[in-house]
Amino acid sequence: MRAEEVLSLVDAFRGAGIELWIDGGWGVDALVGRQTRPHDDLDLVVGLADVTKIRAPLEPEGYTVAEDHLPVRFVMTHPERGQLDFHTVRFDAEGGGNQPQPGGGSFRYPPEGFTTGSIAGREVRCISFEVQLLCHQGYEPTDKDRHDVELLCQSFDRPLPKAYRRGLSD
Repeated sequence: MRAEEVLSLVDAFRGAGIELWIDGGWGVDALVGRQTRPHDDLDLVVGLADVTKIRAPLEPEGYTVAEDHLPVRFVMTHPERGQLDFHTVRFDAEGGGNQPQPGGGSFRYPPEGFTTGSIAGREVRCISFEVQLLCHQGYEPTDKDRHDVELLCQSFDRPLPKAYRRGLSD
């Protein structure tokens, strides 16, 4: 997925009155202000209440639902444009967002976890360094995860989390 496609989608969603924040790899790139690797998909944090408004304009454009794990998340794909992974939250009175988890419980995006960055020189809403780092823990990292976390920690002058330190023993 190219930067132009990301910005086009952001514009389309804004035009439909949908608030969203870019997460995952594109979210990392937004935080550092430049594209640092190719992206197969676009991760977005959106309000669960907006799911119908999100699907409606995408389906006529050729996007189809590939995975439906609501209320946790859903994925839409397009054969040429790529994959959109929507992380759905219920916003609370403090401005945070609660995302149900597959095994029960929930993950809370704190209000300060919603910030801004830039893609191709344009300001976009994205998920903060702290929340990105938190979401990249608790599982065996892939090479993409390692790239993203190392880039974030280097860019924000923070130490690498233990799971991302290569060659270091526990």
